[in-house]
Amino acid sequence: MGDKLRERVAAVRKFNRFYTKQIGALQEGLLDSPFSLTQVRVLYELANRRGPTAGELCRDLGLDAGYLSRMLRGFEKRGLIARAALKSDARQSLLSLTGRGHKVFAPLNRRSSKQVAGMLEQLSEAQQESLIAAMDCVEQVLAPSPSPTIDSYSLRDLRPGDIGWVVHRHGALYFEEWGYDERFEGLVARIVGEFIEKFDAKSERCWIAERAGQIIGSVFLVKQSKSVAKLRLLLVEPSARGLGLGKRLVEECVSFARKAGYRKMVLWTQSELLAARHIYEKSGFKRAGEERHSSWGRKELVSEVWEKEL
Repeated sequence: MGDKLRERVAAVRKFNRFYTKQIGALQEGLLDSPFSLTQVRVLYELANRRGPTAGELCRDLGLDAGYLSRMLRGFEKRGLIARAALKSDARQSLLSLTGRGHKVFAPLNRRSSKQVAGMLEQLSEAQQESLIAAMDCVEQVLAPSPSPTIDSYSLRDLRPGDIGWVVHRHGALYFEEWGYDERFEGLVARIVGEFIEKFDAKSERCWIAERAGQIIGSVFLVKQSKSVAKLRLLLVEPSARGLGLGKRLVEECVSFARKAGYRKMVLWTQSELLAARHIYEKSGFKRAGEERHSSWGRKELVSEVWEKEL
């Protein structure tokens, strides 16, 4: 294990220790109950799913079959769960909470929501948004995004009014999630202003993503030189993350660039934008350089240049 990987492993383990303490997962009884964290999680799945089998719970929760079997037997002794034989396979049973099980789980569910609400209420609105965005980033990086459905969103060309949205949402989101001040919003305004003034439909394009009439994302492809295209201003609203929209927008840029005759694509990003960097890497971009800088009210930022041969 290299030094850099060792440091990152230590950082992940440090966060795990912090968060398990934060939610009380290390207490013998979670949420002032006689149940452990894993037991509460199984009860949650049984309360919110329709007849899962033990095998499905093992797969979805990553539990050992023997461990889960012992846990379920304990629940049965307490009268918390019931089993119904699966018609297609008598060896398997559909699991569900009994009336008693629902009564036992309900206060646990309320306490859990109250605990999280108490944690969030100590934070400002901006801090809450930043926390949720960071959690969403972790989920996107560690779990594959589901394929977008046909009716989940649509892509269209730029229309009057869109430029204002792009500038505003970049300014607001990057402040809430990363603390970038109004100078970053000014940079975005200059980029889109230049795009409009010098727009060449044959070699440049903007995609706007909409869902239910609301804009949820955008990206620009601009001409850097005759053979090089530049991807700029990729943005996905927090409410639309997890749809695979970021990946789709990048794919549209790559496809258009190839058809326009470009031989290379480049982009400029920041090292802390992990979800975006993950998309670029999965799309075949490779990091070509980095530079430390202090900008937009933030110190010790690291900008990166990524490239993709077409």
